[in-house]
Amino acid sequence: MPRTSLAGRSGASMRPWLIWALLILIADQTTKALILGNYQLGDASTVTGFFNIVRAHNTGAAFSFLSNAGGWQRWLFTGIGVAAAIFILWQLHAHPGQKLFSLALSSILGGAVGNVIDRLMRGYVVDFLQWHYAGWYFPSFNLADAAITMGAACLVLDELLRVRGQR
Repeated sequence: MPRTSLAGRSGASMRPWLIWALLILIADQTTKALILGNYQLGDASTVTGFFNIVRAHNTGAAFSFLSNAGGWQRWLFTGIGVAAAIFILWQLHAHPGQKLFSLALSSILGGAVGNVIDRLMRGYVVDFLQWHYAGWYFPSFNLADAAITMGAACLVLDELLRVRGQR
């Protein structure tokens, strides 16, 4: 019986990208466990004049989109996260030698799986990072969200560099 390979079509391995996604997942879940163990819902600690650590629960998507939808959104966003993870694994297998592209996808993968775990285990995503200035507060977020955002920015950069290289 043939052994499955972590190498893609180019012969490059997707192992480093899976390790990166796993590191993001571990960091995300560890920090969320620390918040859950040390803060009650709504608790906040001031770190600087523009940054707080808080405990918030998000039953919706980014910026609490659909957070008051009645519960069905938990399964919708879980399904989207699982579908995204499967698609990303397929892309990582197909393109492991494309470093920026694979870094972007593996960052999104680690973050997406971290938030899916929250939704499945708790019914909400634990958010705890909060930036603010002069009475304005950016919605709280977590390391998974930061990894997804970084991954999306890297995807845009990868595409810009690809298009620029074709000229």
